Amino acid sequence: MLYRESGQFSTSYPADRRIFRLYQERWAFYLLLAAAFLLIPWLGNDYWFSAILIPFLVLSLAALGLNLLTGYAGQLSLGSAAFMAVGAFAAYNSHLRIEGLPFLLSLILGGVVAGLTGLVFGLPSLRIKGFYILVSTLAAQFFVLWVFTTFAWFSNDSSSGVITAPPLVILGHDFSSPQGRYLFTLTVVVALGFLAKSIVGSELGRNWMAVRDMDKAAEVIGIALPKAKLLAFAISSFYLGIAGSLWAFCYLGTVEPHGFDLSRSFQILFIIIIGGMGSILGNFLGAAFIVLLPILLSHIASGLLADTIDAGQLENCQKIIFGGLIIFFLIKEPDGLAKIYQTCKQRLHVWPLRF
Repeated sequence: MLYRESGQFSTSYPADRRIFRLYQERWAFYLLLAAAFLLIPWLGNDYWFSAILIPFLVLSLAALGLNLLTGYAGQLSLGSAAFMAVGAFAAYNSHLRIEGLPFLLSLILGGVVAGLTGLVFGLPSLRIKGFYILVSTLAAQFFVLWVFTTFAWFSNDSSSGVITAPPLVILGHDFSSPQGRYLFTLTVVVALGFLAKSIVGSELGRNWMAVRDMDKAAEVIGIALPKAKLLAFAISSFYLGIAGSLWAFCYLGTVEPHGFDLSRSFQILFIIIIGGMGSILGNFLGAAFIVLLPILLSHIASGLLADTIDAGQLENCQKIIFGGLIIFFLIKEPDGLAKIYQTCKQRLHVWPLRF
């Protein structure tokens, strides 16, 4: 479309408008980060940090790892919690058995071990795909938990199989308080989020999306399918391993296999389905939906129905409402909350002329 400027026609206005919107979104994101690092630690309390913000951040990171594999590379997986468990136990044993190893290196080493484990369980993807690879990752879920519950060495020969996470001391600073654990988790999630955005925008990310859309066509144009698929499994499992370490050290305070059961894998899968596959933002929106909505429903139900329904029935009602809302969102917008956000943002750009 042509726009008249000083007696001449120009096409620069739409481009300038898009650039202005891009700068607006970028500055809004930076302000949100500044609030998360500076304002929330000052305003928040222990309940916010321990029960809401830390699990939200960790589940967002875990969903980001699964989304790299499923949403971008098109490889289905039900073994997310298993790779989280590998990362948590590898980080714990590295910190315990390697004297003087800094906690950050233990965290990274846990992610690397989880990445290598994901690489091994991703080998079947070279020959099978679809629901068959889903079953393969499901086998990883059961096998990993069996290993950690059978061999007591991983739990430092604990009779209960539950071990206490080590103190969160990084570079001489103690981050064991709820506020410190929140800030540490936030820093790790933001750093890995920027890294994931760079990966998605790189040649590797474009290769993943080509494999996801049509693997045969991707192979014809010269993309090495084995390399792309195995890298997807390795990088995804690395992210999940880091998330598992944060879940154990910063949220639960304990490392035990049953905290990473099959229901945790389903929870992470639901997050990327609700938030939107193939979207970085969708991981955070989906995690917010999964973490915050049950708390909101619990407060509403407790205030309105606490005197008429017993606690067990009240919890069942919350689960029914929660499941119904998930189904509603999936029917109304199968591309997830990220698509709803983009639609609302586009309509607000032309408001009030059109909405």
